[in-house]
Amino acid sequence: MNKRLLIILIVLLITGCAKKELTQEVKQMGELKLTSPVFENNGKIPGKYTCQGDDINPRLDISGVPSDAKSLVLIMDDPDAPAGVWDHWILFNMPVVSKIEENSVPSGAVQGKNSWGKNEYGGPCPPSGEHRYVFKLYALDITLDLDFSADKKDVEKAIEEHILAQTKLVGLYSKG
Repeated sequence: MNKRLLIILIVLLITGCAKKELTQEVKQMGELKLTSPVFENNGKIPGKYTCQGDDINPRLDISGVPSDAKSLVLIMDDPDAPAGVWDHWILFNMPVVSKIEENSVPSGAVQGKNSWGKNEYGGPCPPSGEHRYVFKLYALDITLDLDFSADKKDVEKAIEEHILAQTKLVGLYSKG
């Protein structure tokens, strides 16, 4: 157990925090991981997964999901877009899965509206320079009462009090 977690646990126990709060703190510092076999964290996203290639989603591997998670949410966005953060892919109500296959959506998952107003994956397509593409994964204690018309703002608002664990994977891309 790392020192930071031990200190947090001791402080929470001393201050008499509720068991649920303690459990949530431990899970948020837990082992949820999101990786890809096609690019490393802060590595280059292969052209196949961009607007200059096949424009399909890369395979993503998921591990360390809390045992009491009811659903997963994945949001992919570009914080470097000139007009502000650009949403490329919104997936919610995903069942707890160990991977998202290339060019697929897990059965039962809902694709929300991206910044193009489409319910699909939109690959990296920066107008200039290198951009970061952030894949954010959330494990939730509920499934969301939203449908395909939901966008990132709707999803983020709905998950606020229901995140058991979260992680991210960052990929880089520039048109060359």
